[in-house]
Formats: sequence, C-alpha cells, structure tokens
Amino acid sequence: MLDLKHVKKYYTVGETTTKALDDVSVSFRKKEFVSILGPSGSGKTTLLNIIGGLDRYDSGDLVINGKSTKTFQDKDWDAYRNNSIGFIFQSYNIITHLSIIDNVTMGMTLSGVASDVKDKKAKDALIRVGLEKHMNKKPAQLSGGQLQRVAIARALANDPDILLADEPTGALDTQTSREIMDLIKDLAKDRLVIMVTHNPELAEEYSDRIIKFHDGKIIDDSEPYTNEGDDSGFALNRTKMSFWTALRLSFTNIRTKKGRTFLTMFASSIGIIGIGIVLALSNGFQKQIDSTQSETLSQFPVTISRVGLDSQAAIQSAQTGKNNFADGSKVTAKKSAQESAQHVNKLDQDYVDFVKDIKKSAAKNIAYTYTTGFNLIRQVNGKYQSVTFSNQDQSQSQTASMDPSSTMGVGGAVYPTDRNGKMSFLKENYKVLAGAYPTKKTDIVLIADQHNNVNINALKNLGFDVKNNQQLKTSKLVGTTVKLISNDDYYQQLPTGNFIPQQVSAKMADSSKTKTLRITGILRTKSKNSDGLLSNGVAYNDRLTKDVVDQNKNSAIAKAQATSDKNVITGAAIKSADRANLLAYMGAASVPSTIQIYPNSFKQKDKVTNYLDKFNKGKSSEDKVVYNDLAGNISSLTGGLMDAITYVLIGFAAISLVTSMIMIAIITYTSVLERTKEIGVLKALGARKKDITRVFDAETTILGVGSGVLGVVIAWLLTFPANVILERVTDLSNVAQLNPLHAILLVIISTVLTVLGGHIPARIGSKKDAAIALRSE
Repeated sequence: MLDLKHVKKYYTVGETTTKALDDVSVSFRKKEFVSILGPSGSGKTTLLNIIGGLDRYDSGDLVINGKSTKTFQDKDWDAYRNNSIGFIFQSYNIITHLSIIDNVTMGMTLSGVASDVKDKKAKDALIRVGLEKHMNKKPAQLSGGQLQRVAIARALANDPDILLADEPTGALDTQTSREIMDLIKDLAKDRLVIMVTHNPELAEEYSDRIIKFHDGKIIDDSEPYTNEGDDSGFALNRTKMSFWTALRLSFTNIRTKKGRTFLTMFASSIGIIGIGIVLALSNGFQKQIDSTQSETLSQFPVTISRVGLDSQAAIQSAQTGKNNFADGSKVTAKKSAQESAQHVNKLDQDYVDFVKDIKKSAAKNIAYTYTTGFNLIRQVNGKYQSVTFSNQDQSQSQTASMDPSSTMGVGGAVYPTDRNGKMSFLKENYKVLAGAYPTKKTDIVLIADQHNNVNINALKNLGFDVKNNQQLKTSKLVGTTVKLISNDDYYQQLPTGNFIPQQVSAKMADSSKTKTLRITGILRTKSKNSDGLLSNGVAYNDRLTKDVVDQNKNSAIAKAQATSDKNVITGAAIKSADRANLLAYMGAASVPSTIQIYPNSFKQKDKVTNYLDKFNKGKSSEDKVVYNDLAGNISSLTGGLMDAITYVLIGFAAISLVTSMIMIAIITYTSVLERTKEIGVLKALGARKKDITRVFDAETTILGVGSGVLGVVIAWLLTFPANVILERVTDLSNVAQLNPLHAILLVIISTVLTVLGGHIPARIGSKKDAAIALRSE
C-alpha cells in the first residue's frame, strides 16, 4: 500500500549538511499500527512529514498503491493529503475561531463534500471519539484530552487510508494518554496508523510493529514487510474551497476580533468618507447649477432668425490684425466686424421640416414665430375699437407714424405649445396668479413679473382705462375677449386699387372668419432667475400666428401686394425687400421668420446644436443656416468647472484611500503571521495555495465592504450638519446630497482596493511551508 524506496532528505545550513533521511526504504501494510521510535533529531518526524506530503523528499520515491509520486505537483500533494491522510498532532492544531464541528468538517469542505453528507460524517466521528455533547462548543471550552479527540475526529471524518500521529499523547496526562491510545488502537483495525513517539512503553503495549530510527536510518524493524504486489485503483480527488466557504471562515475569525476589526474598517473608511462628502457636495452644487442653467436655458433658447450672426466670422474678423497698426495715412471704407458677421438665413419649408424632425427627447418645445399682423378689435363700453398686443406707448407712435400699416396689431410675447400638444412650457416656468393656464390656441394670457406688475401700456393698448401704480382686480382682466379679424373683413379695396382699414364695427366681430381670443389667466414667473422669459404683457400661442397666416395668405390685400411695386396701403413705391416685409405682415409668408428651440437640458442642447450642424455640412457659406446659441456661450464659461473642482478634491481624498490600501496590506500581513499555524493546519488538510489565498482575500473583501459601507454611512450622516452650515452661509438648502449610485460605487472601490492591498500578503501566506507553519506558535 505505502512504500518508501531509497528516500533521502538532507538539510543544509551554511556548510553543514544534516541527513534527516539517509536512503530509507520501508513498506507498510494496509492495516497495521506502526510506532516509530528514536531520539530527537533522528529523522522520525521528517519521515512522518514525507509520508504525509507536508515535506518533499530529495531523491528516491514514495509509492502509494503502486503509484509513484515523483511527478506529483503541489495540487497532487494537496489532493493526496486530503484524500488519503489524516493528521493527529501533539499540540492538537485546532482552529480556535471555529466551532468543534466546523473544525471536523474542514477537510471534507476542502474536498467538496455536500453539506448534509459532511455534517453526518462529522457527527459520526465526534460520536465515535465520545464528544457527542460538545460538537457545537468552541475549542476554548474543552480540555486538552477533549481537544485531542477533536483532532482525531477531524483526521477520521474524511475516512483516510492512513492516520499519522505525531506524539499524540505528549501533552496529556497518563490516564488521558491511555484513553487516546485505546482510541487510536481501535482505529488501526480499519487502516494504517503510523505514530511517532518517545514513549517505548506505549509503543510496546499498543503497536503491531515498531520501527527504530537513528541518524536518519532505520536500525530495527520488528515486523518488516515487503510489498511485492502492484496495488491499483489509486485516484486523486482534487480539493476545492469555494469563495463562500472562505468568506465564512474569515467572517468567523473577524468576529473574534471585533474591536480591532472596527478600528481597521474605520481607518480604511476615512478615504471613502472624504470622497463621499466631496461627491455629495459636488452632486448638490451640480444640481443647483443645473437648476440655474435650466432656467437660463429657458430664457436663451437656440434661436434661428432670418438675419443671424455668424459667430465664427465675427471672431475671425475681430482677431484679424488685432495687434497690428496700418502703415500710411490712407483710410479704407469697410463694413464693421458686426456687419460682416451678419448672415441672411434662407429659411424655407425644407429647413422648417428639418427642424421639426428634432427628437422630442432633446427639445419638446419649439416656437415658430411668423411676422404677421394681427387685426384686433375689442368692445369697450358697448363700442368696438382697435386694440393691439403691443407693450409700447401707442399714443406717441400713432401720431408720429404716417404708415397706415402701423394699425396692424403686432407685439406681445409668443410662447410655444410643446410637440405633444400640451402647455408644458408655461406650466414649467410660470404659475397661475389668477384664472387658469390656456388650453386652446385662441387662449391668451397676461404675464406679470415677480412683483405682480403688468405692463401698463399693454393694458392700455387692450383698451383698459388704467393709471400708473393702480391696483386692479384680476376678475376685471380674466375673461376679457378680443376679436381677431381676417384681412378680407378688415380691409376694403378702393377704386384706385389701394386698400384701407374699414371702420371698426360689430359686423367685423360677427364675421364667420373672426376668431375670439380670450384672456384665460394671469401668470407669474416661478423663479426670479427666469423673470423676463416672456415679456411683461400679453402672451399668445405660436400656433395662433400660424392660423392667422393660413387664413390671410390668400386674402385680397396679400394677393394685390404680391404683384404690386407699390405699397398697396400708402401707394408709395417700394423695394423688393420692402415687398417681402409687407407680404409677411399681411400674412403671406408661409415660412416662419424666427424659430426658437428650447432644449430639455443643457446636455440635450448639445444634441440639438449637433443636429442643426448636420444641415450645414457640405454647404457653401451662403446656403448655411446659422443659429444663435447664447445659452451655449454661457455654459462654455462654467462648463467643466464643477467637474474640475470635484476631480481635484477627489484626488486629495484619494491619497487617504492609497494610505488605507497600504494599511490593509500591513494588517493582512500581520494576520498571516498570527494565523501561520492555521495555514499549516489547512495545508495539512489538503488546502491548495489558492485556497489559502482565497481565505485571506475573503477577509480583506469583508473588511473592504465593511469599510466602504461604514464610510458611506458616515459620509451620509455628515451631509446633515454640512447642509445646516451651508444654508446659514450661502442660503442654499439641501446642497450635500449623496447619490445612491455613488454610494454603491464607493463600496465597490473600497472593496477592490482593499482586496488588492491584501492580496500580496495573502499570496505570501499561501506559500508558507506547511511543516514549518505547523511548528509556529
């Protein structure tokens, strides 16, 4: 079954060589109790370690069931110890932080035995050694004799072929020694038992065979045996420890050192606390910035007008010759940089359709403004009169103007209906002061500032008799109706071919083409930062202007003006540009004069501008459509500032993380030193190097998760006093906000860094020599 053939094991220290085993050849039967006697240093313990696979021979061969071990690798020796060997040590070598039954099941755990099976085997083994009532106790609760019985049960539980006992009674009294020897003698009935002892009396009394050692050689063998057969059927079952098992072992060990574990986790969490607070403040401040930017963005949409400003051309023109002075005294007539940068956009239906294809996720509000006149009348004191939406003082402009077209009611603020047909723009930026939000295209509203002021000229131009600083009841304003008259009802054609406005009358108001506009509410800005988003006064829906254009583009006055070289109202000669303007005011322009795109956020604004840039790709400068992105100019000044500050602060806080990583490495190395004997026990039970590494990696994983969670919790708790202080200093409330995703990320970072910091010491521990580890104290 077990044969040693010419085995040699030498130890060299300096120039001195000690022959622990000097050409030893011996064979053992499958079932016998063999005692090995000899003075200290004779080589008997080395022989036991070679047989048990804890130590390697220099030459010769160890043959197991006919199989040579010359080609064995570390993993083979690990499997051999786990499958075939059971160790009984003089000092018990019980893992103190595990329960008795966990100690006994450890070998089976390494060999992957199912939980129910290994628990049954462990209980049976403990019952056999007389510890049925103690299996759930801790090692500290047992006597020396009981601990040795635990060691025997552990050796017996995995049903090994060979039991190796190294001075099993050396630390016991006489009575207990005999009890243990009786137990070992009984075990020898089923397997090979090899015992090293200094006690010849016990050897003579209990052993079937006695081998005497001296100076690394066998000097006597009471029952020599020569194995002439070729045993077969030897197979190795590879050991494997799951990470969950390693976690459980490490957690049990950590629980025995609660104070040190907490201090370690707290010290390791300092970096996480620092980064957590930085991220919480950064997150809060970023939300404040985003909120302010969102309001600013509402005030400054991406605007596309018929006449735009080519910002790149303006910059190039301003930079050209900036630091150089011209020679000579001659002057040059030249357009200013601002005029040179002006660009006439060719807005047509293709471009309007292109804009309409912008994704709603990027911009749900797009306002199309048409330069068209509104023919407005209102009944005041029982009589109809012309009114306008203008905020200007009309008493001055009307007496100064000689152009009858000035009677067209233009002005007022235009707000968009979002692309889902809802009034989200108003609801997001304005609250109702009186009345209600508009729901139809013909609903108009009055816009008040944050002090509840409404432009007096806007009210006068609507026909209200008001004085400066006069307080008004909202009930007198809400519900007011204004009639929007079509061109054909508003103008009459003279025999000369010219057109003049008709006398305002009830007939106009009652026409089937007339639209009734109604003031549904008075709205006030929600935030002082967005005050001025819509000009103070009347505001109407952009789709109303589209309806007016659709109605008036085929009117008689529009058709006449389209073919005339004169102003059909005044009779004055006009230029082609003037004709286009007149046609637009008369509702004959089917393409909007201005498009305002309100991105949903600053990030979405980039998607909008990138989309608009696609239209210009490959086009000549004349055919390009330029836009004004004032919000982008603002964001470029602040863009990245918060990120830069955050990165710098995180960089400083990360220094403590690196320090924590180094500290974890030191603590893990200390733990390796403290648990050297445990490492030896695990190796004796068949644990691989990766299993040992896994145990310490599991421990650092627990520490990493613990320190990460502790750091996140402390950082979160610190946000409360931080918010109180910041609110007193800056008037900003609830600034420090720890993002849950950041919290999870910090725990992950803490775990990864901690495992990395402890992995090298864990690897060092896994490479320790098993025999030396078992001798450590």
